[in-house]
Amino acid sequence: MADIAATKDETHDPRLNWAALSQAERDAAYDNNTAVKNSAALIAERNQMSETLRASRESFLDVPYGDRERTKVDLYPAAEKAAPCLVFLHGGYWQRNSREVFAMLVEGVAAHGWSVVIPGYSLAPDASLTEIVTEISRSLDWLAQNGESYGISGPVVLSGWSAGAHLVAMALDHPRVAAGLAISGVYDLGPIRDTGLNNALKLTSAEVTALSPLRLPAVHKRLDIAYGTAELPALVFDSIKLHEMRAAANASGKLFPIEGADHFSILAELRHPDGALVDIARKLVA
Repeated sequence: MADIAATKDETHDPRLNWAALSQAERDAAYDNNTAVKNSAALIAERNQMSETLRASRESFLDVPYGDRERTKVDLYPAAEKAAPCLVFLHGGYWQRNSREVFAMLVEGVAAHGWSVVIPGYSLAPDASLTEIVTEISRSLDWLAQNGESYGISGPVVLSGWSAGAHLVAMALDHPRVAAGLAISGVYDLGPIRDTGLNNALKLTSAEVTALSPLRLPAVHKRLDIAYGTAELPALVFDSIKLHEMRAAANASGKLFPIEGADHFSILAELRHPDGALVDIARKLVA
């Protein structure tokens, strides 16, 4: 963990001078792959570890919860049906990645007797962000109706990374969710609309308002928010601001800066059984 005050110097937030920035500077403000110099190696390692785990661990894979190609879910039940369950939503700016390449995260909480569920969802430009948010709710509806038949009936901690953290904040109010853990997220879509990421997303003004957690009333369930101190400033300050907004509304949850972690290395804290994010998740249902 790190001292929150050490990462609260908002003068480093490029969005304070957003209108004066070039297109390249705006794009760079959200370009995690370029900001993390060894991101390609970290991604390759993640994908390989996930392929190995997915092939070797007892599970129910590719189970449909909807009618689209990506609306499927992977379930990794614990020995005890009533054990807590981590539902993990992957990132990729709502237009990249898939549930399969995050299977390596299962082993972290599973070592403590938890179940894990990883839903997939449609990606932009084949789906709008409005549709993606709706799919996450549908996956949770499906889990509420069918989870017990797959050996999963315990309390759900909804977690996600990057764009997945945004989706956690949007789905926190689902009845099946006991608490949330949002990791390295983006919570205001306004600046995203001014970057190259919007070429696929095609965000409307209505979506920016309706789908930005920082522009919505706080959901009164516990939401812990984590970020790496070596992340891009835009993500750091979105995390801090969401926590502050929720605290002002008396919504419960803590803010966790992970010392030295960047946008990709932070996932190690959820993969390892003794990782900081595993510990945080476990305490959400303690």
